[in-house]
Amino acid sequence: MTQFLPPNLLALFAARDPIPYLPPAAKLPHEKKQKGYDGVGSFLNIFEHPSETPPPTRVETREERLERKRRERAEQTAYKLEQQIALWDPAANENATADPFKTLFVARVNYDTSESKLRREFEGYGPIKKISMVFNKDTDKPRGYAFIEYEHERDMHSAYKHADGKKIDGKRVLVDVERARTVKGWLPRRLGGGLGGTRRGGSDVNIKHSGREDNERERERYRLEQRSRDDRARASRRDPAPSSTRRRSRSRSKRRSESRSHRRERRAEEENGSGSRRRRRSRSRSPRRRKDDRDKDKEREKKRSRRDKERKEPKVKPEHVKVKEEPTDDKDREKKRSRRDKERKEPKVKPEHVKVKEEPTDDYPEFSLPPLDMQIKQEPEDENKYNPEEANGENEEYNY
Repeated sequence: MTQFLPPNLLALFAARDPIPYLPPAAKLPHEKKQKGYDGVGSFLNIFEHPSETPPPTRVETREERLERKRRERAEQTAYKLEQQIALWDPAANENATADPFKTLFVARVNYDTSESKLRREFEGYGPIKKISMVFNKDTDKPRGYAFIEYEHERDMHSAYKHADGKKIDGKRVLVDVERARTVKGWLPRRLGGGLGGTRRGGSDVNIKHSGREDNERERERYRLEQRSRDDRARASRRDPAPSSTRRRSRSRSKRRSESRSHRRERRAEEENGSGSRRRRRSRSRSPRRRKDDRDKDKEREKKRSRRDKERKEPKVKPEHVKVKEEPTDDKDREKKRSRRDKERKEPKVKPEHVKVKEEPTDDYPEFSLPPLDMQIKQEPEDENKYNPEEANGENEEYNY
């Protein structure tokens, strides 16, 4: 079929020219004469002197790198914070209220709450002069807190006392006085200050409540919690649980024994030296008090003497006690012994009182079936029938 193709297609199937032979440029590896291995003595002049060798460079690990970066970030943050604290001046704020002692600080406000809503909620405590809501400078979104200035200071105190924890638009607000211009050395939360314990750390440390707390009381409570937590950890690290319980029980028993000994000593002093104690006490008291104490002591002595008398006298009188008299006669003793022996020998249950259950003589009664009215068909004897004895032989013994 290929001979019918046109020349241009036949040229595609034509064989190429053979590859021309070229002699190799160098000898083959197995034809070369190789020099043997030499030492490094000829290269020693190239190496540097040991005294000129720089110390080895140490590469920091991943943990060291993370710690270094964290330390650098902390230093940068502290530096920026110092600069902001130096530049922070609450008295130079243009949007601040006029009188800080009539200004109320409202935090945890809903972001959708408007100024008119705040005015309606807080006007019930007195006339409001100005409301200053704080917004973000970049996004113009509310920051969630505001400052309310009242016309009278008593109205601000009333709102401070009653409006804390009030629910506005589904959120309970926190109400406090303005501290930036009234408290010396006060810093806001963004500069490392502020009050409250909602942003200390984890969920086990933070406070989950709505409302303010006294600053000193809150700090003291946090300090006590921290100290008790440290003491528990130190005690569990130092002593196991059984020894601590044993030590507690020993101290408790020691306390009990001391209280018992004190009680015993007090009772002995009352019994022995009650007169001297009474005399000593009466020197520093008025005559009327002395007389009352004397009457009380007399009543106490009467009660004590009555109690001692009751203790000495027997509670049960001798005529009420019945003593079991032993028989003095030998005949009576013999009669009792013979009666006891007779009771031991005689059986407690008599034979006529015992009933033996008799078993039935015939558990299965005889029965008989009526004769069957049927005939049994017998087969006729056939001479050609197979008989195993005849086939194997009558007298042949089987060996199994």
